[in-house]
Amino acid sequence: MSDELTTTEERTLMLRELGEKARRAAALMAFMKSDKKNRVLIRMAETLRAQSDVILDKNALDVETARRNGREKAYIDRMTLTPGRINDFAKGLEDLVALKDPVGEIIRGWKGAQDIQITKVRVPIGVVGMIYEARPNVTVDAAGICFKTGNAVILRGSSDALMLSSSRR
Repeated sequence: MSDELTTTEERTLMLRELGEKARRAAALMAFMKSDKKNRVLIRMAETLRAQSDVILDKNALDVETARRNGREKAYIDRMTLTPGRINDFAKGLEDLVALKDPVGEIIRGWKGAQDIQITKVRVPIGVVGMIYEARPNVTVDAAGICFKTGNAVILRGSSDALMLSSSRR
């Protein structure tokens, strides 16, 4: 497959493979213990902070490309990262650790016909797909929330994200 996905068939194949990998990951994540999920979330936060210089350098390239392409000021502000914003992203992941794991929580229960116990229990959805635009915090927030709830997530930036990426090559 070429670097540039030029045909519908290539894009379809790539998306199918991505979806299958996400579905396999979701099956594993559904049974992940809370303490392991929390350790991963903490590690994600630590990695964001440790890699903030790299993240900021890459973001500066995207911001410059957006400016050259005449994007409006509000758009550029939304996509511009700072050390404080990256720290806020990491703090958001740490805040998820403090939340009770919803997976397996019994919402309600009752006795049905013939004395059968029925319970309504929270379970992961499986795979969540999300398309969003010029909001780097969404990447971290969505990944963290989906991970905490035992779901795999496929994140796709808008067509602008693809344009920014291809213009840096």
